[in-house]
Amino acid sequence: MKIAHICPFYKPSIGGVEQVVEELGKRQLKNGNEVHVFTSDWDKHSRIKKKYEIINGIHVHRCYHFFKVANFASFWPSVFFKLLEQNFDIIHTHVFGHPHVFFAGLAGKIKGSKLVHTTHCPWTDSNRSFMGNLLLRLTYSTFSKIALNWQDKIIAITPWEVDFIKKYTNKEINIIPNGVDSLLFKRVKNNKFKERCKIKGKMVLFFGRFNITKGPDKLVLAAREILKERKDINFIFVGPDEGIKGKVIKMSSGIKEIKILDPIRDREKVAEMYQAADVYVLPSFREGLPLTLIEALASGIPVIASPVNGVPYEIKDNYNGFFVDYGDIKNLKKRIIEVLDNKKIAERFKRNNKITARKYDWDKIEKKTRELYDTIMGNNLQ
Repeated sequence: MKIAHICPFYKPSIGGVEQVVEELGKRQLKNGNEVHVFTSDWDKHSRIKKKYEIINGIHVHRCYHFFKVANFASFWPSVFFKLLEQNFDIIHTHVFGHPHVFFAGLAGKIKGSKLVHTTHCPWTDSNRSFMGNLLLRLTYSTFSKIALNWQDKIIAITPWEVDFIKKYTNKEINIIPNGVDSLLFKRVKNNKFKERCKIKGKMVLFFGRFNITKGPDKLVLAAREILKERKDINFIFVGPDEGIKGKVIKMSSGIKEIKILDPIRDREKVAEMYQAADVYVLPSFREGLPLTLIEALASGIPVIASPVNGVPYEIKDNYNGFFVDYGDIKNLKKRIIEVLDNKKIAERFKRNNKITARKYDWDKIEKKTRELYDTIMGNNLQ
C-alpha cells in the first residue's frame, strides 16, 4: 500500500498535526506500507532548504511556499503536480480550510486515489490575523467545502467537531482521536529532570507552543500570585516560540522559581519531564484535542485545563483534574495549590488519568485508521 499524508508542517517543525502524521506514518511503515509526507518548506520561522529527504523511512517532500497566507497557513500549490507524478492508493490530507487540501484532493481525483481527510478541529474561535479571517470566509464554503465532499472518508478528532463539519457535508463522519506513545506509560527509573534543571520542591508544568491561544502568559500571572506566598513551588515552561515566548520571559524576569526551557524533542526526555511534574496546566483559549493533554494523562499526572472545545469530551472535571475557565487567574491559583497540597486528591487523579489514557494508545489509533482505509480500498492492509 502506498500512502501519502499531506500536512501544513513536518519535521523539524514542532506541533500537534506534525506529530500525528509522524506517529501514523511510522506505524504504517512498520506494517509494510510505503509512506510519503508532502508538506510546505516553511517551518513557521524560515524556509527549509532540503526539499526531499527520507526521515526514519518516511519519504518527506517539501513544496515551495509562495507566501504565508495567515498565522499558520501558506500557499504551496506544487503539491498538486508532485502528487500527479506518482500513484498513491491513499491520499490522506490534514487540517480543513488550507489550500493544500484542495490541491491534493484534485490530484487524487485525477489519479483515482482514495481520499481521506482529518479536519484537526479548525472550527475553534481564535486570535486569527485579518488575513486568516478573510481566508476563512472566502474558502470554507467554496474550495474547502468542495474538497471535503471529494473525500471517501472524513475523520474528526473529537465529537465536538461534528456539528461544524455537518455545515459543509452530509457525509458520514468518523471519530478517531489523537493518540499517545506507549513510552509515556512506562515509569522512568532514576528520573534526573529536576536535578538537571536545579529544581527543588514541587513542579508545575506547561508543555506546549508559546502561542497566545495556549495561554502560557495566563499561567505566569497565576504563578506570580502563588509565589508571593510560596517558595516551594516551581513553574517550568517548555516549548517552541510561536509569538509570545519573549512576553512570557519578560513577565517572569527575575523570578528564579519560573524557568523557561527550550523545546524537548527526545521522547524519552519528554517522558522524564512529564513524570517529574506534580501537575500539568493547559490554560488555553482554544483547543482541538491537544496531544500534550493525552500525554499528561498517560504519564499519570493531574491536569488543570480550560474546558474549551474538545477538551471536555476527553476528560472530566474532578476526575482527571480540574477545569478552570480561560483567564480566571484567581481560580487557576486556587486549583494549582489544591492539587499540590492535597495528596489524596492528586493520587486519585493520577490513577484515573492512567485509565483514561489507555484508549488513546497510538497503536490502537493507527489500527482504527487502517480499518478505515480498508473499507475504501476493499482489501486488507498488511
